[in-house]
Amino acid sequence: MFVDTAKVFISAGKGGDGAVSFRRELYVEKGGPDGGAGGKGGDVVFMATENLNTLIDFRFKPELKAKNGEDGSKRDRHGAAGVPLIVKVPMGTTVRKNGEIIADLTEDGQKVVIAKGGDGGFGNAHFKSSVRQTPRISEKGEMGDIFEAELELKLLADVGLVGFPNAGKSTFLSVVSNARPEIADYAFTTLTPNLGVADIDNSSLLIADIPGLIEGASEGKGLGDAFLRHIERTAVLLHMIDAYTDDIAGAYKTIRDELASYNLDLTDRAEIVALTKIDGLDDDIIQMQVDVVKEVAGNVPVFAISSSAHKGLTEVLRALQTKVVESRKLVDMFNDDEEEIETITLDKAKIAEAWSVDRVESEDGLIYFVVTGEKIEKFARRTNFSNYEGANRLRDIMKKLGIAHELRRRGAEGDSIIKIGDAEFTFLEQ
Repeated sequence: MFVDTAKVFISAGKGGDGAVSFRRELYVEKGGPDGGAGGKGGDVVFMATENLNTLIDFRFKPELKAKNGEDGSKRDRHGAAGVPLIVKVPMGTTVRKNGEIIADLTEDGQKVVIAKGGDGGFGNAHFKSSVRQTPRISEKGEMGDIFEAELELKLLADVGLVGFPNAGKSTFLSVVSNARPEIADYAFTTLTPNLGVADIDNSSLLIADIPGLIEGASEGKGLGDAFLRHIERTAVLLHMIDAYTDDIAGAYKTIRDELASYNLDLTDRAEIVALTKIDGLDDDIIQMQVDVVKEVAGNVPVFAISSSAHKGLTEVLRALQTKVVESRKLVDMFNDDEEEIETITLDKAKIAEAWSVDRVESEDGLIYFVVTGEKIEKFARRTNFSNYEGANRLRDIMKKLGIAHELRRRGAEGDSIIKIGDAEFTFLEQ
C-alpha cells in the first residue's frame, strides 16, 4: 500500500532530575554534597533511506517517543542519557511542525534531529561554593520537545510522467524499466505512483509514473490532486498524449493548465512531449498530430512513440537523459552563484538573556506579573518549587538579571503572583 502523507505525535525524552545527597562515610564528620546531575533526554532523529518508498509504517505507529534521561544519584553519579530514537523515512520526506517545514530529507543516510531531548537537572554537588557548604538545591530535568508532526513524501525522480488517464504512461514505464505497474484499457488504472529505473547507453533514469490527471485535478477532481506533489521534485516532465486524441492541442493545454494551477513553477520545468500508441496510424497522420502539438508547445521537443511496438523509445530516453543532465547543471550553477546576503543579528547569548515583564489583570481583578525570556524560562522549568532553597535560587537569578527591579517598578509586592512559563510563585518567600 502506498501512503505519502501521515501525522505522528513526537516526544523527545525528558531530562533526568538532579539529586540531593551528602557523603555518609565512617570517620567523615561532615560529608559534603554529592548529588549527581540527571542525564539528557533522548532526541528523536529522522534518517532518510533509499530502502523505503512509503509512509505506511507511520499509520500503524503514530507515536514516536525517545527514552528519558535517568536521574542523578549519590556519590556524584550522573544519570545516563536517554537513548535517541532513530526513525527511518523514505528519501523525499518533508516534516512540518505547525505548518512550517522543519526538515527535508533528500539524501540517503541524511540525519536530522526532529525533536531535542530535555537537559538534565543539576544535583546539589553543582551548587557547592565557599559561602554555600551544604546546598540542598537540585534542579528538575527539562521536558523534551513534544508536538504533532505532519509528514509528506514527494518522490525523488529524474523524470515524471504526466498526462491524461490511459495515455500510455504505465505501459511506457513497464517497457523501458523494471517496474511492473497495473495496466488495463480503462481510465485510472494507476492508483498510486510507480517508480522504475530505465537504462540508457551508459547511464540510467529514475522515472515516476504519476496517476493520470484530468481537467480540474488541481482543485481536487479525479486523482491528480493527491499525487501532483510528486511532480515537484522531478528534473524533467515527459508529457504523454494519446496520438488518437481528437483535440490533441487542447489535451496538451489542459494538462499544462493543471500543472500551473497546482504550482506555477512547474510550467518552467524542462519538458518533452511524447505522442503514444502510434502503431496503426499512417505516417502522415502522425506527422500532422506532431505538427499540431509543436504549434502550441513552442520549442519543446515532440516525439512519436509506440511502447508496445518499441518504436521511438531509445530516442525519447536519450532526449530525457540530456534534459536531466542540463537541468541538474542549472540547479548546481544557481546554488553556486547565489550570493550570500549579509545580515545583522543579535548575539545568541544576548537574545537568550533578553526578558520582558507584563502586568496582567484577570477578569476577577487579580493582578499578576508574567515574565518571559529564553534564559529565565529555562531556569524556571528546572526549578523544584517544592524545595524552598530552589525557589529562592530562582528569585536570586531574577535579581541578578534585573527582573526583580523591573517587577518592583511595575508595582510588584512580596505576595504578588509571578508567572514564568508554567511556573507560578510569589515575588518574595512567604
